[in-house]
Amino acid sequence: MPDHTLKQFDTELEEIRSQVLLMGGLVEQQIVRAIEALTNGNIGLAREVMDYDHRVNALEVAIDEECSTVIARRQPAAKDLRMIMTVVKTITDLERIGDEAAKIARMTLSLYSSDRPTVPRAAEIQHVADIAIHMLRNALDSFARLDLAVAAKVVRQDEQVDSAFKAILRQLITFMMEDPRTISHALDILFIAKSIERIGDHSKNMSEYVVYLVKGKDVRHTSVETLEREALG
Repeated sequence: MPDHTLKQFDTELEEIRSQVLLMGGLVEQQIVRAIEALTNGNIGLAREVMDYDHRVNALEVAIDEECSTVIARRQPAAKDLRMIMTVVKTITDLERIGDEAAKIARMTLSLYSSDRPTVPRAAEIQHVADIAIHMLRNALDSFARLDLAVAAKVVRQDEQVDSAFKAILRQLITFMMEDPRTISHALDILFIAKSIERIGDHSKNMSEYVVYLVKGKDVRHTSVETLEREALG
């Protein structure tokens, strides 16, 4: 492949990477705003989060189309092909994180339209949301810098999110058993906590893709210790 063609290919790949990071920034903003709407009872902000979801979806479609064009035109191999595959998988997870942010916003509308405007387990929800947001930031940073140490950190953080979700679930079950009138309200909180847990899962997926991109090893469905060995070894 001529040098000028290689340079053009590198430029195309870099533009795709930039678009992924742009999409990641939008998704992160959506989560932050959704949690802010929940904790402050900001109905207007919750509606904005829901309305904004189409921008994330549009970016996913645009990046996916660009990846298809690059594959058809350049026929990439080895690490370049892994980069394209990583991007396609990453934007799918980012779009799903955006969906979870919109779901949190919908649950917020449900919570604050009821006659019980308080949010049970609000502190715990904020805590686990902070971890999940940090996971997403780290996953995007890992992708941007191809930093496997950060990727491994995200996988460890996912264990914290899973543990926090289980604790919230136990607390909400107790809450509902003590006062059945709170069941509807508590279920909304449970759905929000589950959305946050899923955000952590998607961020973990993104970090695993970075390990695949750099090392050529598929570390999905392996133990945390195995992933750390591959990432840091």
